[in-house]
Amino acid sequence: MSDTTHELDVLKTTEAWAAEGRQLALATVIETWGSAPRPTGSHLVIDAEGNFEGSVSGGCVEGAVVAEAVDVIEAGEPRILEFGVADETAWRVGLSCGGRIRVYVEKVA
Repeated sequence: MSDTTHELDVLKTTEAWAAEGRQLALATVIETWGSAPRPTGSHLVIDAEGNFEGSVSGGCVEGAVVAEAVDVIEAGEPRILEFGVADETAWRVGLSCGGRIRVYVEKVA
């Protein structure tokens, strides 16, 4: 499956979950530096219970994005999250080769 097809599937899931009345947040990779697991434009949709579909990174980063997204759903205010690590800790948090990413998290209206 191409990245474009994968992202369209995440957006379709977002539409379907919204139609079910779920409270949602959408996380989008807005910038990357160095090595990053997912390209700019990658999406992750999260509901208020912490269920999610898609990917913005992997490892501990994705878990942190899900937790922040639940807070965004409750507060209603968008956030920009930045994750970056030194090479020696990169694998543990899911950013190989010391990459950094910025993720925009917004509540879906």
